[in-house]
Amino acid sequence: MIRSLFHKFLLASALVLSTFAAVRAEDPHEEGAKGEDFNVGEMIMHHIKDAHEWELAHGLTIPLPVILYTQDRGVEVFSSSNFHHDNTYNGYIQEHGHIYRAGADGRPDESVKVYDFSITKNVASLLLSALILLLVFFSVRNGYEKNKGRAPKGLQSFLEPIILFVRDEIARPNLGPKYERYLPYLLTLFFFILVNNLLGLLPGAANVTGNIAVTLTLAVITALIVNFSANKDYWMHLVKPTGVPLALLPIMIPVEIVGVLMKPFSLMVRLFANITAGHIIILSLLGLIFIARNLGGAGTGWGVSLIVTPFTIFMNLIELLVAFLQAFIFTLLTSMYIGSAIEEHHHGGGSGLEAGLEPERHH
Repeated sequence: MIRSLFHKFLLASALVLSTFAAVRAEDPHEEGAKGEDFNVGEMIMHHIKDAHEWELAHGLTIPLPVILYTQDRGVEVFSSSNFHHDNTYNGYIQEHGHIYRAGADGRPDESVKVYDFSITKNVASLLLSALILLLVFFSVRNGYEKNKGRAPKGLQSFLEPIILFVRDEIARPNLGPKYERYLPYLLTLFFFILVNNLLGLLPGAANVTGNIAVTLTLAVITALIVNFSANKDYWMHLVKPTGVPLALLPIMIPVEIVGVLMKPFSLMVRLFANITAGHIIILSLLGLIFIARNLGGAGTGWGVSLIVTPFTIFMNLIELLVAFLQAFIFTLLTSMYIGSAIEEHHHGGGSGLEAGLEPERHH
């Protein structure tokens, strides 16, 4: 059965990728038509950047609500489809994904501050992922209530091993006996990143975890939990690192403080860079089809698509692995940072975490 599903996935992926290659050069709205050079960079940025509309496929777009605030006009709400004609509407102009007040010359007037609270593609995808998580875990909760004392069934049986993995392989080893206090956050973090990583692999999906604002928010939340949970030993280590001579303290204290700031920064950049890099590679491979078509005609584009398609399918399979791996790494590092902040040092007897884990090491 698994092999049959795998074959169906490969066939569906090949059909989707072949559809990209089959777009006719005579389409007047398509980049590269009428002798224009196909710009791979613009195509890639168009797909990985946020937008005020959700483009599911070429020519199939879902308009999203635009919510703007200016001091002279107050709050204005309208559909992003109003920008389709010439990127201007009601005194506003949309340029490179940003909305400005239009000046007398028809160009953006940056002297007027426009506050944009629109439901963009990434925001809509975030709301969708939140809805999916709520539906899934309410279903799992109901499953536990119905199957109390019996073997798990359905979705509950699929998610239970993952939940136990996060608890036993991430939370317990790094947080010790206090793991239950932070387990809800770690589970939320893991499944939030995982679901958005997987949604980002669907055709026409938003690049949520490849948006640095989203990864920054996750990193800041982790940093706040780490620092507000930290005990006296954690802060004393920053002021006076153990075993460091007094003469080196002016050097080591700034280094330790920078280290505190670098931890959330590394979380932010790692997730953003890995997810974005995967999307860029896949889109670059697809871009080769259009470049070949522009250089040698439709026949050449079809020939290149036969070569590029297997590599693109392989990269999609790698991205599936990366989706799970990045959720695991972000959650693991978060638990390690929290563990280092709540670790209690017992002079001469090792840390509290070490004492709690010592019996396992003898096994």
